Amino acid sequence: MGITGSLTPDQLDFFHSQGYLVIESFASEDEIRGLRKRMDELLNQFDCSVSSIFSTKNQKHTTDNYFFESAEKISFFFEEKAFGDDGKLKQPKQLSINKVGHALHELDPLYKDFTYSSKFSSLASSLGYKRPVVMQSMYIFKQPGIGGEVVPHQDNSFVYTDPQSCTGLWIALEDSTLVNGCLWAIPGSHKNGLVRRFIRGDNGITFDQPSPSYEQKDFVSIEMKAGSLIAIHGDLIHQSFENLSSKSRHAYSLHVVESDGCKWAKDNWIQRAKMPEPLYVLP
Repeated sequence: MGITGSLTPDQLDFFHSQGYLVIESFASEDEIRGLRKRMDELLNQFDCSVSSIFSTKNQKHTTDNYFFESAEKISFFFEEKAFGDDGKLKQPKQLSINKVGHALHELDPLYKDFTYSSKFSSLASSLGYKRPVVMQSMYIFKQPGIGGEVVPHQDNSFVYTDPQSCTGLWIALEDSTLVNGCLWAIPGSHKNGLVRRFIRGDNGITFDQPSPSYEQKDFVSIEMKAGSLIAIHGDLIHQSFENLSSKSRHAYSLHVVESDGCKWAKDNWIQRAKMPEPLYVLP
């Protein structure tokens, strides 16, 4: 059975030329409310005596088994600035978590139903996927006052297939603005190809090349209303700044790859005993 694509020719042209596309009102108010309520429940159940810190600047966590095992679990990662000098949280755990990942879409029924809904299948079909697989999912908090910077990067660095096939799908669960740390991107930068890879080895994970320098003037801000989705080409350079405001910036993020004719790299940080169930399979 075929899957009907949801994007117009103009939307596809914009995605292919700019490397990203914002779709407004992708998630309904009820869906947003449900996702956020369920995350509140998961946070309340979380035992914060087990801690791992997530940072895109300091990759210390990449030698942490908790991080590796999160590929097939629902795991919780703290903000770098969540702890005081005494090693204790400076605020409640609900305001201290950077993200939850990386198998929400498989292990939690509500997140699975949302991820495997027809709207994602239609979007993936429009983007040309034949057997799309969600390799990781993340709930990102961008906490008020301490929400960490995400340095310029490409998603294909972390979610690599041969040939390359990653698309990031990022849904704003709150308004994402200049004030609370919205996304920024260099339009058209995906056309320059992949710069470097994040490789898992015997001594943890490292980049195979140093990061290039980027001019901030080349980036454009991408503010989004709650419920909007941005599709991000795997080679697009994008980033976000620290959230120094009093408002959080919650989002639900997926990374989709092609499993029909594309090989999952054995040196990706995500290594699994079994590939996730595809969103759909075209004949």
